[in-house]
Amino acid sequence: MSDTLMVVTQDDQNMEQQVERRENVARLTTEDGRVIGWNFFEISKEFTIKGTGQVQINDEQLAHLNDLIKKAGFSDVLVPDHSPKFVVGLVKTCVPHEDSDHLSVTEIEVDNAEVLQIVCGAANIRKGLKVVVAKPGAMMPDGLLIWPGELRGVASFGMVCSAKELQLPNAAMQRGILELGPDAVVGEAFTPGR
Repeated sequence: MSDTLMVVTQDDQNMEQQVERRENVARLTTEDGRVIGWNFFEISKEFTIKGTGQVQINDEQLAHLNDLIKKAGFSDVLVPDHSPKFVVGLVKTCVPHEDSDHLSVTEIEVDNAEVLQIVCGAANIRKGLKVVVAKPGAMMPDGLLIWPGELRGVASFGMVCSAKELQLPNAAMQRGILELGPDAVVGEAFTPGR
């Protein structure tokens, strides 16, 4: 049985990728030399991972992955990132996009008082709303990775999520982004699919 753990460390920014494989470890880099990810083949021989799609690994498993990297002859080290990628956010500002009749440019407070600029296309986005934000590095339930980008020339650092995108029960009946109630705590982690 061949099973693979893919660890994505950063956006490839649409650059050509190179792969260097040693034993059951492959390092993915961009043409400018940035390490953007790792593939660990036959990972079930090393430890058990529960679930499919985006999975969380603990510090002990991360240390084991770093041992595999070292044993394969690479000098890189994976560092832990336990920060939540889906969080409750508060829309601080919301203005129409200058080059669009349906996009809005928002500033949204997320965890640790950080404010992200996010371009949003939902008709129900507005100042004062509590929403679910997928921060850079988040993997949506459908496998889409969220990275900083631009929409019609305006920088966007995340995504405001709909119930359907989060694969919540009864999502098809809800239009637009998911509006959270007043009791939602800004910065609190949100788990998609629940």
